[in-house]
Amino acid sequence: MLPLSERPHRVVVLVRDGIMPLELGIVHQIFGAAENVDGKKLYSVVTCAFSPGGVQTDADFIVHVAHGAEALAEADTVIVPAAHIADETETEGRLDARLADAFARIRPGTRVASICTGSFALAAAGFLDGRSATTHWRSVDNFRRLYPAVHLDPDVLYVDEGEVLTSAGEAAGIDLCLHMVRQDHGSAVANDVARRTIVPPYRDGGQAQYIPMPVAPPSSPSTRNARAWVLRNLHRPVSLRALADQESVSVRTFTRRFHQEVGMPPLKWIKQQRVERARQLLETTDLPVEAIAGQVGFGTASSLREHFGDMVGVSPRSYRKTFRGTNEAVLQKSSP
Repeated sequence: MLPLSERPHRVVVLVRDGIMPLELGIVHQIFGAAENVDGKKLYSVVTCAFSPGGVQTDADFIVHVAHGAEALAEADTVIVPAAHIADETETEGRLDARLADAFARIRPGTRVASICTGSFALAAAGFLDGRSATTHWRSVDNFRRLYPAVHLDPDVLYVDEGEVLTSAGEAAGIDLCLHMVRQDHGSAVANDVARRTIVPPYRDGGQAQYIPMPVAPPSSPSTRNARAWVLRNLHRPVSLRALADQESVSVRTFTRRFHQEVGMPPLKWIKQQRVERARQLLETTDLPVEAIAGQVGFGTASSLREHFGDMVGVSPRSYRKTFRGTNEAVLQKSSP
């Protein structure tokens, strides 16, 4: 969680010629919608370029940017969206002089993140050396050729390495930004942002980037009934057979369809939903950890601690100490 401050956490977006408008809009929309229980903005978002003025998008218009690279010196978080031509073609693995000057302005300890092929810029600057990272699935081969010192994972939505984060193609930037809000201020605030912007509140970073059939055609069989049934019955043991029965298909057919639609195996998805429900209960109730474990289907406190630690990185008790109470009103406000 971010330390309390008199001012909002400052997010600075560095845009370059070829910026995709969607990626720029994502950052402003997600962080701009985050508020505390009193309606106070938790982030301020500033867009900067190498110098003030017009920046050509990859569409048929120019965005006017009021701030130059000096804005990076005041950032708490820096986000670098893609500029595909510069990222993959012009620099060929070398750090552009203007980019080097811009990055040199970032204070030590500042969180740095990229969206899509913005990871090429971070890699060229050495931010990703020896770290795990991801990028757009279509750019994987080129990235590996240019930056062999980076442990590239092409099959995930985003990678969190603490002070440095990377995400896959455009829409994965939504997941990354929500993840950062969740890490900073808890599940209740992140869910409220997701509700305001009408996006899924949680997709794990380990979910596959490329899903052959992300939305089933109306006439095609789906696993949506089984997923809805799981969310109503998280407290119960759930087997693949029980899930397949919800759709009246074999276990093998159900597992295949589920992976096609969701991008991960059913049991992994269920674990994620249980941990996410546990996060909400830890934030908004005084229930003992043992009781929460039962309500979310982990059975025992030790099982909850194990799975919660794997996904969140801290124990349930530590998570509750950080977020309990501060976000309860936000979650209640965002509930239907």
